[in-house]
Amino acid sequence: MTSKTDPELAADRTGPNEPMEPLTDADEGELGALMKMCRDVLAPLVAADGGTMYLVKASAEEAHFHLTGTCAGCPGASLTRDGMIAPAVRTVLPKARVVVTTGFRVPDGAVRVAVSR
Repeated sequence: MTSKTDPELAADRTGPNEPMEPLTDADEGELGALMKMCRDVLAPLVAADGGTMYLVKASAEEAHFHLTGTCAGCPGASLTRDGMIAPAVRTVLPKARVVVTTGFRVPDGAVRVAVSR
């Protein structure tokens, strides 16, 4: 039996994580605006650098994202959080604490943010 490397484990873990469903009229509001902004703005920017964005948790108090792909373990992740993700999130959730983690393993319950086309 061969042992799997972290990227191979990531492929196993990310398989069941489906893109988030499109928003419905009932989803509109702060969290709906957050998801729209993530799909339309943030996820494409992360994907342009070879990363994938996951939403781990979202509420009016906290927005937790996880980045995989080339973003996993990248020392520039703090710049991505402080310069791109946090300011964008605060336009729709001004009081939210923004948490960004990175790594090959996707946290349980995280949902991949699909890039808008």
